[in-house]
Amino acid sequence: MMKGKLLYIILISIAIISGLLSREFKVVPVFIGDILWATMVYFILRMLFTHKTLNFAIVVSLLFCFAIEFSQLYKAPWIDNLRHTLFGRLVLGETFLWSDLLCYASGIALGILVDLLFVKPFAKRHDAGSY
Repeated sequence: MMKGKLLYIILISIAIISGLLSREFKVVPVFIGDILWATMVYFILRMLFTHKTLNFAIVVSLLFCFAIEFSQLYKAPWIDNLRHTLFGRLVLGETFLWSDLLCYASGIALGILVDLLFVKPFAKRHDAGSY
């Protein structure tokens, strides 16, 4: 089980670094960062709830990402001030966009693909029964 969690920590780190780097290169479309953010959320949930099913991670990841996006419709000085910080921009975002919902679904789909192609086979080889 610990090796599986470590693998998710590595995947979370890759998603974070890739997402931050995607903002630095102008040739990378902005939506790539949104996709990677949702992938990171998915991996965090898989790491925290290793005993839960894949469907649990998918539903909770979608709900969380969509909730964050819809929260951007709420405007109040305290949260707008928070959104103008680096942390607020990275975690909460600033502007509601319907297209971000598609990016989040795509990012979670990417996480599922990585999970099924790499994590599941790794878990079966190293921690029988932990997937």
